[in-house]
Amino acid sequence: MQTEHIEAIAGLLKTMSHPIRLKILCLLQDREMTVGDLREEVKTTNANVSQHLSILRNQGIISFRKDANFIYNRINDPRILQLMQTLRKLFCTEAIG
Repeated sequence: MQTEHIEAIAGLLKTMSHPIRLKILCLLQDREMTVGDLREEVKTTNANVSQHLSILRNQGIISFRKDANFIYNRINDPRILQLMQTLRKLFCTEAIG
């Protein structure tokens, strides 16, 4: 790998590694979700969820679509979806819960 690729990957992983953003990505693996849906699952404020979603959008990790008054968020990059699925297989066991 070239140095610029390594730096880009490191930046991407750094963005994903925040606990709230990682939980958001875990939730978005299965379906699109609104800020309200995510807030209920993550147990934080709408403003906090929106801030983390903005960071993920700026990195191109997630995207959104508008439907009437709702904004649905989803993982945009198939590589990220594959990475999240791999993390689930490796770490999401009953022992970790």
